[in-house]
Amino acid sequence: MIDFFPILGFDHLEFYVGNAKQSASFYATLFKFTNTAYRGFITGNRKVSSYVMEQGDIRFVLTTALSSEHPIASQVFKHGDHVGVIALAVPDAVHTYQHVIARGATGAIPPTIAEDDYGVLHYAAIHAFGDVLIKFVDRQNYRGIFAPEFQPQTGVQDKRGVGLQAIDHVVSNVELGAMDRWVQFFADTMGFQLLVQFDDQAISTEYSALMSKVMQNSSGQIKLPINEPAIGKRKSQIQEYLDYHQGPGVQHIAFSTDDIVTTVSQLRDAGVEFLQVPPTYYENLEARVGKIDESIHQLAELGILVDRDQEGYLLQIFTQPVEDRPTLFFEVIERHGAQSFGEGNFKSLFEAIEREQALRGNL
Repeated sequence: MIDFFPILGFDHLEFYVGNAKQSASFYATLFKFTNTAYRGFITGNRKVSSYVMEQGDIRFVLTTALSSEHPIASQVFKHGDHVGVIALAVPDAVHTYQHVIARGATGAIPPTIAEDDYGVLHYAAIHAFGDVLIKFVDRQNYRGIFAPEFQPQTGVQDKRGVGLQAIDHVVSNVELGAMDRWVQFFADTMGFQLLVQFDDQAISTEYSALMSKVMQNSSGQIKLPINEPAIGKRKSQIQEYLDYHQGPGVQHIAFSTDDIVTTVSQLRDAGVEFLQVPPTYYENLEARVGKIDESIHQLAELGILVDRDQEGYLLQIFTQPVEDRPTLFFEVIERHGAQSFGEGNFKSLFEAIEREQALRGNL
């Protein structure tokens, strides 16, 4: 498997939000991200305000429009706070953009140069599902804090974090019948290949079902699962997302950690809300998944799920939606060799989500 062009990893995810200053406080207080850079009025930008939030190798950019006429304001009105940009680090943004356009992608931002005293930043972007952009960023000749127009945040901040290390994968939801088209898009334009797929028999409950395919690049650094709803007795979690997000978009972001028990304990103490798992899930757990290093009692107290594949096992947990709309949420995952996505937990996970849907009156 050879990529059409090199991808160095996730550069950042940009969230379009209604109030970036308040969103920055949310991610700093609950998830212990550090605000490292800022742009806005005081840096000379009179159109948007942005806060760069970092922890480990994870970088979020929270951006809000400063006018109702700005396109970001329209997107936030439609979708609520959401991921607007998936930015990938590449060694040559111009070549990458030209390549994907030649292979059928639709351009959103042509190759652009941003320059200041710290060097030159190259970037470009294409359209993906819904209103999401895939952005290509080349930092090889840039030494600044994040990008031109941004200035470092130098105030006293807690930079310890909670052990979140990197973006493991980014999951998106698309409308019924669109999954295969977007799978083909990533294969044709970027050379991604299908890692694994799940049909509505594997991912289903008594009431609802979904289908999913996971696309990744050759290094495995970029994993992009794509879900679509399947026909069931009731409304699936994917359809609920599509209804309230008003179209396709990023459903959840998975953070990796090497100590999920400590990470989740600290997140809970900070006020992060997680999906509830019934105590019966932990009965005979090791009989189902084999020997694990962690205390089952601790996992049960925290609601952490366990699954195993041929390569090893993983531990994972999912937050409640972090918006008023039942859309965006986060996953924390610790891998012990396992390369899968917790297929053995799908039924328990979706039943937990359905309990929340029922409380919202959306099941």
